[in-house]
Amino acid sequence: MERTTSVADAKKIMGLNFIGCEELEQISNSFSVKIPSVSPEIPYSIEYLIDKKDDYLLILGVSETINSKPLNLLFLREFFGTNPDVSEPCFYNQDWYMKEDFMNLCLDNKWYLIKNTVFEDSRAELPTLLQNMYTFPTAILCAYSFFAYWFHATEILWKYDFVWCSDQDHNGDRIYIGKYIDIDMVNKSGFSIHRHLALRHFYGCVSVL
Repeated sequence: MERTTSVADAKKIMGLNFIGCEELEQISNSFSVKIPSVSPEIPYSIEYLIDKKDDYLLILGVSETINSKPLNLLFLREFFGTNPDVSEPCFYNQDWYMKEDFMNLCLDNKWYLIKNTVFEDSRAELPTLLQNMYTFPTAILCAYSFFAYWFHATEILWKYDFVWCSDQDHNGDRIYIGKYIDIDMVNKSGFSIHRHLALRHFYGCVSVL
């Protein structure tokens, strides 16, 4: 059994859930990434991709912008902005994370398979439990996939859902992303980056008499 798949076969199998060099080129006016001259090998068998074709996005990761800058969350935030009244897609307007290390991480130049919807049995479960059951993606992979898929498929990944990530902030709090649309229409739209605050000794209560 072949353990790799050609780009042509993978594209045929995955359909709209495939973003490779050609697809990145097609959205290059809206998504400023440096497209590799040669596509890396797709490390998944045909049988494996057939099994994942409806629930996963197969996307080629890139590490640099078209101007050879690191393609990280800081760049994406600057590129897409934080005001949906100016342009969309954009980031949700917050800045607590600007000096966090995970904001500087880049992707490897390789293929990624990432789930395009959350697992139903993972809803309302703590990440400390889920991390033993699932492999969390990085925040940069989620953001990169989100914006690429927006322009490629004109659809919104994780539209109303948050997704746990493998990243943590400097305090060790878990990062989660997504939920572009506020279903209650209270907050403005935007790709969100949040942290799940763990309980520590400096959390407590006071009483009012």
